[in-house]
Amino acid sequence: MTALKPSWVASANSADTPFPLNNLPYGVFSTDGTSPRCGVAIGDLVLDLAAMEGDGLLDCNGALQTGSWNAFMAQGKDAWARLRAQLTAMLAEGSADQSRLTGYLVPLAQAKLHMPISVTEYTDFYAGRNHAFNVGSMFRGPENALPPNWLHIPIGYNGRASSVVVSGTPVVRPNGQIKGANEDVPRFGPSQRFDLELEMGAIVGQPSSGQITVAEAFDNIFGYVLLNDWSARDIQAWEYQPLGPFQAKATATTISPWIVTAAALEPFRTSTPEREKPLLDYLAEPGPMLYDIALEVAIAPAGKGETIISRTNYREMYYSAAQQLAHHTTSGCPMRVGDLLGSGTISGPTKESRGSLLELSWGGKEPLTLNTGETRTFIEDGDTLTLRGVAKGDGYQIGFGDCAGQLVAARPLRT
Repeated sequence: MTALKPSWVASANSADTPFPLNNLPYGVFSTDGTSPRCGVAIGDLVLDLAAMEGDGLLDCNGALQTGSWNAFMAQGKDAWARLRAQLTAMLAEGSADQSRLTGYLVPLAQAKLHMPISVTEYTDFYAGRNHAFNVGSMFRGPENALPPNWLHIPIGYNGRASSVVVSGTPVVRPNGQIKGANEDVPRFGPSQRFDLELEMGAIVGQPSSGQITVAEAFDNIFGYVLLNDWSARDIQAWEYQPLGPFQAKATATTISPWIVTAAALEPFRTSTPEREKPLLDYLAEPGPMLYDIALEVAIAPAGKGETIISRTNYREMYYSAAQQLAHHTTSGCPMRVGDLLGSGTISGPTKESRGSLLELSWGGKEPLTLNTGETRTFIEDGDTLTLRGVAKGDGYQIGFGDCAGQLVAARPLRT
C-alpha cells in the first residue's frame, strides 16, 4: 500500500481529507455565476484547470475549456497519464510551481459542482450477489433466489442517460401505474415504495466498436463515481414482466461530482470472489479488477440529523466493471466516451450491509428506526439520502465526495 504523497497544499496532507495528492479527482465547478469549468480537487480547494490551460500552464489541446471531461477522456490513456503526472509534480511538496498556482485555487466551499461528464449512454447492472439473492428470496424463496443465468452472465438493462444528475439535485417522487397484491385493477398515483440503491458507476473513457477483452475493458475505464439508482419498487413490481425495469428506474440516477480515476484507485485493486460456477473464457480476469472501497448510506429527515443505515464495500461485487464492459461489447454494441455503467446494488452478507431499503426493511416488513426515533420502510418526502465512499491507504484516503439527493413531493397528477 502506498503512503501519503505530501503536498504544499496543507489541507491535502490530513489523513481525514478525501482529496489528498494521491487522489486528484476531476470535476466541473463554477463560482459566482461563472460558466462551469474543469477542475481538480486538492484538500479543501479546487484547482482551476481550465484557467491554467487558458494561460498556457497546461496543454490538453483545449479539452479543458469545454465544461466537461468528455473531450479530455477521448484523448486516451497517454493524455490521462501525462496530465496526472503534471498535476502531481506541480502540487507536490517543494514544487517550484507553488507561487504561480496559488491564484488558480478556489475554496471548495465557494464552488458549485456540476455534472463532470456528458453521459452518452447509461447501462445499469444487477451484479451484486448478496443483493440478487436477497431480492430473489423475497419474491421466489431462497431455493430459487438466483435466476439460472445469474452465475454465468452480468445481467443489465439500458437506462436513461437523460435523467442522470449530479449530487445535490432534488429528486421528485415519481407518479406511475401501480397494482397492489390485493387490488383487482391498476391505479395511477405517486410511488409509495420509493427506494435507493447503493452503487458505483464506471465511466468509459475510450470508444470500442466491437468485442473487447476484459483487460482492454479495464484499460478503457477512465474512473469511477458513487451512484444512487433511485427505484420505485411498486411501479417496478407491476411493470417489470416481461422486459425488466422501465419507468421505475427512469426518475433519476444521482452520481457524485468527482471522478476518481482508475490511476488513483490502482493501489486498492482486489479480486472478485471465487466462482460458484466457472465463467466462460471471455469473462476471465487476468488480474484483480475490483477495488477495496468502503461505502456507507445515510438518511436524514428534513431539518434533522442523519442516521447511517448501511455500511458495505465495493469488493462485494460478483462481477467487476471490466467484466461488465467486456460483456456489453460481445454483440458488437459500440461503447462511447462518456458511457456510464452502474454496478448494481452493493450489499454485504449482513443486514447492516444491505444497499437498499427494500433489503434493509425486508420489503417493508421490518422498519428501520432512525436516530430521530422515526421509522422508515421506504423513503419519505423531505428525506435526504447520502452515499459516501473511501479507499483507505496508509495515512490517507481516496474519497469521492458526497452523492446526495433529497426526495420532494410528487407533482400533481394529470389524467
